[in-house]
Amino acid sequence: MLDGAMYLTREDSWKESKLGRIFCADENVKISKNRGIISKSTYVSHLGSSKEFFPKFEYHLDGLKSIVIIVDGDKWIWNWADDFYPDATQLLDFYHAKEHLCQFAIIHFNDKKQSHKWIEKQCKTLLEGDVTDVIQAIKVLPFGSKKKEKTKENLINYCEKNRKRMNYKAFIKRGLLIGSGAIESAHRNVLQQRMKLSGQHWTKNDFNK
Repeated sequence: MLDGAMYLTREDSWKESKLGRIFCADENVKISKNRGIISKSTYVSHLGSSKEFFPKFEYHLDGLKSIVIIVDGDKWIWNWADDFYPDATQLLDFYHAKEHLCQFAIIHFNDKKQSHKWIEKQCKTLLEGDVTDVIQAIKVLPFGSKKKEKTKENLINYCEKNRKRMNYKAFIKRGLLIGSGAIESAHRNVLQQRMKLSGQHWTKNDFNK
């Protein structure tokens, strides 16, 4: 899992720090029906460009035979995955996909109840069916205003572009996580608790030590 977040520096004000979290499938331990913990992780962080971050991160991927990359959809990560790990499983965080459905439904439907009903149906389809059915459900919606049609087109393009990353039924069957919460919590627990205390301004060199 990979993600970025902003931190305050003395030299350049707010800069993005990249963070990667690497763990094995058997380190994702179920502790109840709907909850699990990751028992062991390796973290890699860099304040700066992705070109500087990726060599540090890739060092820990050497020798791994089966790689699953789970992120919220940042383009810089997908480009890297396509170029250097084309055989890896790419997985778009389900909750970010749902967020796009929600943003669309708010604009397209005038009735809040109808909007919620449509969102839940499409999310169920994503989890139990195929993204193709969701794309078709978007396409058959009646024509609306220019703004509605633009948001419809954007959502269809988003789903088409991420089609292989939204095969959630197959991912769940493989026992994979379908959310990127583990990397988001890592930002809070690994970096923000130490690097975002009141009054702190880090130099870039100190941050990357």
